[in-house]
Formats: sequence, structure tokens, C-alpha cells
Amino acid sequence: MTKILIIEESRNWRNILSKALSRFYELSYWPNGPNGTDIYEMLRREKSDAIILNLQIKREDGFSLLKELKSSITNTPVIVTSETESVKLVVKAIKEGAFDFIPKPYSTERIKLVIEQALEKHSLKNEIDYLRREQDIVYSFDRIIARSPAMKQVIATLKKFSETDSTILITGETGTGKSFLSGAIHFNSTRRKKPFIKINCTNIPETLLESELFGHEKGAFTGANKTRVGRFEQGNGGTVFLDEIGELPRALQAKLLRVLDERSFERVGGNQTIHSNVRVIAATNRILEEQVADGKFREDFYYRINVLAVHLPSLRERRECIEPLVSYHLDKSCRYLRKRIDNFSPTVVEMFKSYSWPGNIRQLANTIERAVILEEGHTIQEEHVSLPKPIGLAKPESKSHMTLPLQVHEKEVILKALEESLWIQKEAATRLGISPRALNYKIRTFGITHPRWRKNK
Repeated sequence: MTKILIIEESRNWRNILSKALSRFYELSYWPNGPNGTDIYEMLRREKSDAIILNLQIKREDGFSLLKELKSSITNTPVIVTSETESVKLVVKAIKEGAFDFIPKPYSTERIKLVIEQALEKHSLKNEIDYLRREQDIVYSFDRIIARSPAMKQVIATLKKFSETDSTILITGETGTGKSFLSGAIHFNSTRRKKPFIKINCTNIPETLLESELFGHEKGAFTGANKTRVGRFEQGNGGTVFLDEIGELPRALQAKLLRVLDERSFERVGGNQTIHSNVRVIAATNRILEEQVADGKFREDFYYRINVLAVHLPSLRERRECIEPLVSYHLDKSCRYLRKRIDNFSPTVVEMFKSYSWPGNIRQLANTIERAVILEEGHTIQEEHVSLPKPIGLAKPESKSHMTLPLQVHEKEVILKALEESLWIQKEAATRLGISPRALNYKIRTFGITHPRWRKNK
């Protein structure tokens, strides 16, 4: 039961409070007799959810006691009562941390209402503190599952990146954890107490995206019935995470370039320059160099967001992480679904370890959640695990027609494709599965030349 401590000497007021509150709360009183417990000892020994303090108590100075209460039990609301009322007295009590000031005589309805408000605020404050602690634990770099050498290197890099305010570009396949790690960067940075705003550039129609990012003035376009503050303005002092930035229209790329360079913008339909100090983290599953070469992505914008870059390996490239991730998501799904499942059968474990996971961690989490829903026993069996054949995985072809991976030893792969194509760029591009323009861009980037070519750059 909720406990209320009443610091009141008047027997009459004690009786009034007892009649009003004893049905709903567990009440304790101080002073509790002529030779009763010292108030400070009582506070150390007994935990109260709220306190009612009469400022005119004779055994202690009321304001000194209020100050001591708020310094020792910060989150516990203290409701102050007093036989006298003045603006100076009320201001002093609130300044010292009182939740509310109630002059005597007061009605039982008033005291009950104030206590309910105080307890509601106290509960909300405890919930917020709990969520903040949970958030700190969830986003702690030391608790992120990183068993493979590649992921250990990624986490070490992100720790260093989080200490700066520079723009970060996170690349990697869909489902590798780009969004989660952007949160880890923010909540381990000096901006952790400021807003962390996520924007998925593919979820918002192009016609509304500019307004979403920068806001708009009333009357800026049809339907703009009032001024709207944009996400960059809301995120002032914090971090803005732009997911799937490879899908951002070129016109908005130019405007974002200005934001990154000058930290300023105008709302749609407005002419007032707004300054916003945000740190940008961008993520994409695209190869932006190819998009630059194809004219879909501005080259100057690419170099501006690619200040601090990190690539997340796919789950099949960090197989050491699969087993601990499986255990983590089993526990998470069981808590969410309120079920008790202890483990997986050995067959299922081997299935997980050998599967290619084209959807990466997101697919792994969804597969486990589905299995937890279907399983009735304490061990997940093979029949409840659905691992579809990865989409788009072609059978191996002859060496002369192989689509070579570009992300591993890229320059060597390009050279090999050129050699096998007798240095004909169009044929090499076909082998590599990219456009001739993208290949030409990479050739210039790596400084690859050949005597047969008329023009070498």
C-alpha cells in the first residue's frame, strides 16, 4: 500500500487527515510521542511515497526540515501546509522543492486531490528514471553483441565516433543494425540529453519530405493551415538520424548540404533563416559511389556526409555473433509474449548457424518470435522454424560469367574483370553487374589505366 508520512503536531489535523486518507493509504506520523524517534532516523528507516509537512512544527525548523527532505529523498513529493499564507512564504516553499503549498484550514477534498497529483507525478518520474536507466543499458557499447573481429572493430570505431560532433555515414545491408547503432552513438555522446530524431527517407512522400525536415509556414501550400516546426528545428542540440539517405531526392540533397555546412535553413514558404545545431548520422544499404556515378546522388553531398564512415558486416560475415544473438532474441521474445521457453533443439541451432540470413538480424529476430509463438513446449523444435530460401541467390556460374563481389578487395576485383574482358569496359561492367558509368567512376577513383584506352585519367 502507498505510504504517506504526516509531519504534524496538531491532534485535530491528524484526526482530519486520518479520516480522509486512512482508507486509501498507509499513514505514519511524526512526532510519534514525547520521546519518539528522531525524524532523520525515521526518514532513513522508513520509505514514504509522499510527505505532508506542517511548516509551523515546533520540534524542527520547518524550512530546514523541508530542505533536508528534498536533499535526502529527492524524488519523494512534499506537500507543505501552513497556518499562515503570504506570497513570500509560498515562493520560498516552492523554491525549496515543495510540490504544493496548502494554507490551513483546508478541505479533505483538496488534500486528497493534491496527494493524487503528487503521487501521479512521483510515479511518472520513477518511470522516466527507469526508462533512462534501461536506455543507458540497452545502448551501452559494452553490452552490444560483437563476438566477431569485424564487429569488435566496428564497435571500437563507433566509440571514437561518438565522442565527436562530426557527420557519420553507416553503410550495410538491410537489417544489420544501422538504426540501433545510430542510437548507441547518440546516447553515448555529449548530446545524449538532447533529442534523438529518426527520419526514414523512404517512408515519407517526396512532396512532404521537405516540410518534414525543415517545417513550413502557414499558407505555404494547399493544406498548410498552420505553421509547422520541422525535424531539424526540433532536434536542435541533439542528433538527427537520416535512414536510407540513398533514396533522398537530389533537390533535398542540395538543401541538406547547406544545413551541414552552415547549420541553417528556411521553412517551406518562409524567409526567416533558422539556425539549428544538430549532429547528422546517415545510413544506407546502397553503394553511394555507384549512385554518384549514375547521377542519382550529388558528389559534393556524398563527400559531405562521408566524413566518418563505418560499414556494418552482414550476419553471415560475423557468424560468431549468431548464437549469442539467438539467445538474446529468445529471451526478448519470451518476455514480450509472456512465455517460458528455455532453448532450441540442437538441430535448430545448427540450422541457424549454417543459414545465410539474407535479412540479417531483423530476419533472425522475426524468425525467433514466430517460433516462440508456435512452440508449446520448453524447447523450440525444427517444425516451428521457417527459414525460406534466400531471394535472388543464383546458382554458381562459370568463372567467365561470375558476378564478382565489389565490397571485398574492390580494386583487385575490377582489375580482374577488366583483364577477363580484354580491357573492354562495357563487358567488364556487365560481368560486375554494374552500369558502365559506375565502372568508369570507379576506374577514375582507383586511378586504373591501360595503354589500349585512348583517354586515361
